[in-house]
Amino acid sequence: MPLYHPFQRPRGKDPKEVNRLFKKQNPRKAAGPDLISPSTLKYCADQLSPVFTDIFNTSLETCHVPACFKISTIIPVPKKPRITGLRDYRPVALTSVVMKSFARLVLSHLKTLTDPLLDPMQFAYRANRSVDDAVNMAHHFILQHLDFPGTYARILFVDFSSAFNTIIPSLLHDKLSQLQVPDSMCKWITDFLSDRKQHVKLGKHVSSSRTTSTGSPQGCVLSLLLFSLYTNSCTSSHQSTKLLKFADDTTLIGLLSGRDESAYRWETEHLVTWCGLNNLELNTLKTVEMVVDFRKNVAPHAPINVCGGSTSAPSRRRPSRGCTS
Repeated sequence: MPLYHPFQRPRGKDPKEVNRLFKKQNPRKAAGPDLISPSTLKYCADQLSPVFTDIFNTSLETCHVPACFKISTIIPVPKKPRITGLRDYRPVALTSVVMKSFARLVLSHLKTLTDPLLDPMQFAYRANRSVDDAVNMAHHFILQHLDFPGTYARILFVDFSSAFNTIIPSLLHDKLSQLQVPDSMCKWITDFLSDRKQHVKLGKHVSSSRTTSTGSPQGCVLSLLLFSLYTNSCTSSHQSTKLLKFADDTTLIGLLSGRDESAYRWETEHLVTWCGLNNLELNTLKTVEMVVDFRKNVAPHAPINVCGGSTSAPSRRRPSRGCTS
């Protein structure tokens, strides 16, 4: 049975492709909550791929993901040596290895459907684009603007709190529909993100299970693209401002002259409002600003107000994700 979507039959989605994905599994990695190990899929791919292809097809046809594929084991990984609170942990989700293979098949098709409609200022998970392109684009905008006399730039580096954990499936469904993603795929993704059971494992200790219908699991191959699609409508409106994105790494650039910062401040307020409407929480402690101003005898720039508090003091330099200082 070929693997297909009821609205469109993508090419090459058949048991042979599932077989290839299974054989690429790393046998040294651990099994997910369903206890199906990568080594089992790898060494029994010829026997298992036809069976799981039928399961995958049924899931796509019914827009329903089996409950056993939606269980996650959450491993809290420290973000820094000294832990002062829960926010100092990164929740890494261990999920079904079978579901990861299935998600890769869905990812390939979803990228084909949505890539032409993605915000051109989104640089994550796109062909022939990288973090280097995002950095170079930002440098180009700023340096080109500073070639003119009396100009300066303000750059706001935005940090979200647990960005991937805040996606609301119903909102994502609407956003995907606006991107002309067929309804069957929208429903399947909504079901994939809804009613997910998860428990926390710390050492040998395992918590009781909770059910959640918010967020996309960390470590899932779909999460990065889904977040990019979720924030696709978050763009700048003024010619003098640029909003660059690399997944959840967001940078707002204000290309300014004189003392008129109205457009930049409006974009900042609009970004805060947009985040509130879409369940995204700005981390004001890590949201910082950098001012590039070579003019002489200029008064200090007042910090930008974000969510009722000022941003961190303007810094002289800040590395972007994927770059080293």
